[in-house]
Amino acid sequence: MPSDRQGSLFSPTTEAGVPRDAPLAHRMRPRSLDEILGQDHILGPGRPLRRLIESDRLPTLILWGPPGTGKTTLAMVVARTTRQHFVPFSAVTGGLPELRKILDEARKARRTGERTILFLDEIHRFNKAQQDALLPHVEDGTITLIGATTENPSFEVNPALRSRARILTLRLLDTAHIRRILETALVDADRGLGLAPDALSAEVLDALVTYSGGDARTALSALESAVQTNAATAADVQDLLQKQAAPYDKAGENHFDVVSALIKSIRGSDPDAALHYLARMIEGGEDPLFIARRLVIAAAEDIGNADPRGLMIATAAMQAVHQIGMPEGRIPLAQATAYLASTYKSNAAYRAIDAALADLREHPAPPVPLHLRNAPTRLMESLGYGAGYVYPHDEPGNFAAGQTYWPAGMTPRRYYQPTENGEEARIRKRLEDWSARRGEASDNA
Repeated sequence: MPSDRQGSLFSPTTEAGVPRDAPLAHRMRPRSLDEILGQDHILGPGRPLRRLIESDRLPTLILWGPPGTGKTTLAMVVARTTRQHFVPFSAVTGGLPELRKILDEARKARRTGERTILFLDEIHRFNKAQQDALLPHVEDGTITLIGATTENPSFEVNPALRSRARILTLRLLDTAHIRRILETALVDADRGLGLAPDALSAEVLDALVTYSGGDARTALSALESAVQTNAATAADVQDLLQKQAAPYDKAGENHFDVVSALIKSIRGSDPDAALHYLARMIEGGEDPLFIARRLVIAAAEDIGNADPRGLMIATAAMQAVHQIGMPEGRIPLAQATAYLASTYKSNAAYRAIDAALADLREHPAPPVPLHLRNAPTRLMESLGYGAGYVYPHDEPGNFAAGQTYWPAGMTPRRYYQPTENGEEARIRKRLEDWSARRGEASDNA
């Protein structure tokens, strides 16, 4: 008959007291700073945070990172290392009444010498008033606050609270760390599955590592399911996971990071990288019209007149997506992305309008010359509106060499400076020729 002593494979809890029927990801949580993988940039030997924890001088912390990087685990390990009472609280499900109760209990515990770590998960879900309510209790030492967020604290955490906290960025785990976690969980007889190292095929293990996306929790949950369902191939793992959960938050910072990478890949003439980021946005459920609008902007800003077809293709893609929707809309989006990344580049028009705007803001706008004004009435015509205007189509080459278009007293500027790329090389030559003809007409006037 199996023994029920603590620590045996059949006991109801692990040696650390965790129920054996708890999810594998929970049972395998690191128990010490040394067991936490992938965060050496903040927890490695000699790092400032490591020294603060080990010397028991913990400041308020804001842990920022993607799901599955160990924010909750780190807070629990810190509480254990500093011998403080750990109180988890979710900003999604909890409100101020529950929070006040926790703070009252922490205040009473403090009188007896017990310290409390309040772990506020998804702190970005708290509004300004709720975050402000924490400040006095952080400042008087009632609690040590550890907040966790997947959103950029620069935007989502109040400046007053942010200024009192040390913000730490947690990183997605690399494949070596994920593999080590899975291999340990597979054979660990106390907290893990207690199986032989070769209980899973190399193909399945590789797939678990790949499809976890750097998320330890996802990897361990998938490992548990793979063993329970006797997964034998990478396809089995894909079926378990349905699809790889690419980290993408269409309402948060990642939304801006990925679209920035898309545009910069187009600007850098790397169509394959651009299509990678396009795929991430599509897979993440991004609004396809948002993507299309960004492509139209990129076509005007980064391709410009070096290839005027770029704007036409991007605009056509936006119209196509609007008319046909998804998933078929991914095809014109991909066509436009690949074309924009593969063609000539110029930001001359973009720089030109910004230079003209800056000039206008610096100097008062002179009146429009009379010969360029419209004269829809006899009164305006009698005042000289339109008088002296030379119609270019009546001139040789459709170019009025002697006509000036600048306001009186204003020195002509050179805002638009075409590049030598693509169509702009021909535009540049044409403008140089016209400029020379204007100079000749001015000399002969």
